[in-house]
Amino acid sequence: MKLIIEQELSRQEPEIIIRCGLMDERLKRLIEQIKLYSFSVPAKKDGVLRQMPLEEICYFESVDNRTFLYLEHEVLDCDLKLYELEEKLRGTTFVRISKNCILNAAVVAGVRAQLNGRLEAILKNREKLIVSKHYVRGFREKFED
Repeated sequence: MKLIIEQELSRQEPEIIIRCGLMDERLKRLIEQIKLYSFSVPAKKDGVLRQMPLEEICYFESVDNRTFLYLEHEVLDCDLKLYELEEKLRGTTFVRISKNCILNAAVVAGVRAQLNGRLEAILKNREKLIVSKHYVRGFREKFED
């Protein structure tokens, strides 16, 4: 792989162009990482609106028609619905793991098999989330080489 960096002081924002022959899994993962750093999600806490970078978000959860964004040690309100987030997060490290949860696969430290075909995702902050049977295949695809 060849990496070329051109610095232009007149440029307003970075531009990344990837030229390749066949796109392999390693390149797909690199693109996921680049996308992860190029988006942010609006979230509120105590009435203050903040743009949260995706790489800081562990997961999104919907409870009682409200969406919450979970950081390592903080929970914020998010005005977007899970289906809207799922569309925006396509091609990143985020994956739907249940009807009410979208997880950042980059924060998964380990996975344990559960009964009835479900999985338990153990996050780097030691929190545990259940991957529903219906979403196991998509979850596993995030970890395949």
